[in-house]
Amino acid sequence: MRCEECSREIDGVVCGACGRSVLRLGPFCCHCGRRLENEAGQQSDEEPDFSNRVLCSDGTCIGIINEQGTCKVCGKPYTPES
Repeated sequence: MRCEECSREIDGVVCGACGRSVLRLGPFCCHCGRRLENEAGQQSDEEPDFSNRVLCSDGTCIGIINEQGTCKVCGKPYTPES
């Protein structure tokens, strides 16, 4: 499914607790409130590691750079400072 505002693709998953299809917009199911499982099929209670993140090079964006080298929020490619 695509976001109505930015047209970014949003992943959908099935909640392991209630069995309903939900968009992965956060760590919890919007129907039953239970924590969603990660891609490996396990619930993740550990905090994400922010020490290795690369911030978007666009000074107005709050996103981080994904594995493909583009921002997860605005989609712009990462351009390191010269």
